[in-house]
Amino acid sequence: MTKIRFERLHHVQVCIPTGEEDTARSFYTGVLGLQEIEKPDALKPNGGLWYEVAGIELHIGTEPHTEQSKRHPAFEISNLEQVKDHLIKEGVKTKEETEIPGMKRFSFFDPFNNRIEFLEKC
Repeated sequence: MTKIRFERLHHVQVCIPTGEEDTARSFYTGVLGLQEIEKPDALKPNGGLWYEVAGIELHIGTEPHTEQSKRHPAFEISNLEQVKDHLIKEGVKTKEETEIPGMKRFSFFDPFNNRIEFLEKC
């Protein structure tokens, strides 16, 4: 059996309803402050947006119908409480997560009910 040599997480994809790119951009660029990156020309007709987050790509794809699920990216950050306060002040829905030894964490939801987790080593 060939051993798979995983290098790193390359990208995570969450979904938004078709045609909601402006709302997504307002949230991901405006509220979260992420850096949007150019999608390959061949994929632009599919809609959506791509972002770079700490060396990992976050792909925001489009689908005709979306619903909340357990799918989510998790990003380790170093200023968890300040970010949580910021999101709450922006009116973003947050969710406390089950404690894990050595980690503080919480989740939040974008305008399309995609769950995103932030965590910090403690």
